Amino acid sequence: MTTTAKIYGFVLAGGASRRFGSDKALVEFGGEPLVARLCRTLHESAATAVRIVGDARKYGDIGVECIADRWPGKGPLGGIITALTATEDSPAEPTRSLIIGCDMPFLTVEWLRHLAERAAASQAEVVVPRSAYGLEPLCACWRASAAPTLTRVFESGVRRVTEAMKQLPMEVLDAADWKRFDNFDRLFWNMNTPADCEEALRMLKAERP
Repeated sequence: MTTTAKIYGFVLAGGASRRFGSDKALVEFGGEPLVARLCRTLHESAATAVRIVGDARKYGDIGVECIADRWPGKGPLGGIITALTATEDSPAEPTRSLIIGCDMPFLTVEWLRHLAERAAASQAEVVVPRSAYGLEPLCACWRASAAPTLTRVFESGVRRVTEAMKQLPMEVLDAADWKRFDNFDRLFWNMNTPADCEEALRMLKAERP
């Protein structure tokens, strides 16, 4: 990456997984816990350091530093703010963070590297892809400087990440930007239920020789 920007990686693993019935971050996927797979993908893509936003008692064995969500149980926006306030930023050496959900097993190194490079070249405080389902805020790259605005919006009662993002300078990457990284039409697939997990495992098995 031809930039002086620091890129950090965070996996949000603080959700309750109510619809899943168990902690989906720890479900085995491709021979390893899903959260470990995602941490490895972030590390291989661009991240200077990778952390998990979640309980160290649950994820300490993954071998990645865990930071406690400042607002546990309040949704992913609090986790994003937690991640951004764990980094330092300066005009001379801007810091950006790839922040992803713990339930997106088909994110790729190539795509996340491209996202990080686009963000490093952008003046926006968040660079986010838009799929057929709308913005994908749990696969975005954020400037650390977005934290004060997001905190203010959060404290006003906003909980939807897409709503909070409207208060930031934002760059949106449409299909023309990400489609070439999505050969199987599942880049932003996320697992909310056991049935989703079974389908993802079937897709993974079909992909392998």
